[in-house]
Amino acid sequence: MKTVLVTGSRGQLGKSILDIVKKHSQYHFIFTNQPQVDVTNYKSIKSIFDKNKIDWCINCAAYTKVDLAESEPEIAFLINEEGSKNLANICKENNTKLIHISTDFVFDGASKTPYLESSITNPINTYGLSKLQGELEIEKALKEYYIIRTSWLYSEYGKNFLRTMLRLSKNNNELKVVNDQNGSPTYAGDLAEVILKIIEDDSENYGLYNYSNKGQTTWYGFAKEIFQLTGGNTQVKPIDSEEYRTAAKRPQYSVLNCDKIEEAYKLEIPNWKTSLKKAITKLYE
Repeated sequence: MKTVLVTGSRGQLGKSILDIVKKHSQYHFIFTNQPQVDVTNYKSIKSIFDKNKIDWCINCAAYTKVDLAESEPEIAFLINEEGSKNLANICKENNTKLIHISTDFVFDGASKTPYLESSITNPINTYGLSKLQGELEIEKALKEYYIIRTSWLYSEYGKNFLRTMLRLSKNNNELKVVNDQNGSPTYAGDLAEVILKIIEDDSENYGLYNYSNKGQTTWYGFAKEIFQLTGGNTQVKPIDSEEYRTAAKRPQYSVLNCDKIEEAYKLEIPNWKTSLKKAITKLYE
């Protein structure tokens, strides 16, 4: 039986993977989180590899506080760059296949067409830069790897846009939401399924991939759809980014072209609205 290590398993993607492992009983899963396994500490990671024969490692461990990263860049780079480097080197030593999760924030948002895996990167905030550096460390250490860039990730778990909108709507009749940033909301449950498919296929289609749900919208459009599906009375008012200043700049456009992963793994990626409906149903269960 092959063993799959999941780092950062308390995050929304880690929990979404945990949700579906019962369908993949042919694998032994080890779910870890800080301080049990600290990706920034080489000895900490090495100890779990020494105790177990790890065939696959899914790296969900990441610093994702986009605005806070501007004031604590050392922590962001320690986890997103150094942590990725440590994992890549240990995976190399142990002949372990690494699946690493990255972000649309490696791009500057100046494009008018969906970003390809080969598009030029140019992060405009600390979080995006730290994630890009993590990618580069993996590419430097390993010849064979899977890096998946995703966007606007949400789920029924943790802190994300879906849960924030529903929480804010309890005490607000009106919410102002940015309407000039375009992207594709991605349901973590769908991404989890794709990651497990990569492991099951055990193919040699290594490399860099984009994965997001189909279609695109703005944060305002995303919010409108949430309240339409939940039957909420909250009114959503569109505003420009200028009216909602944040510590970190956001890309104006971060739609990803997912043709490569669709073809490589014979996927039918669902539309974001379809997946949002599924996420909301699970949330209310």
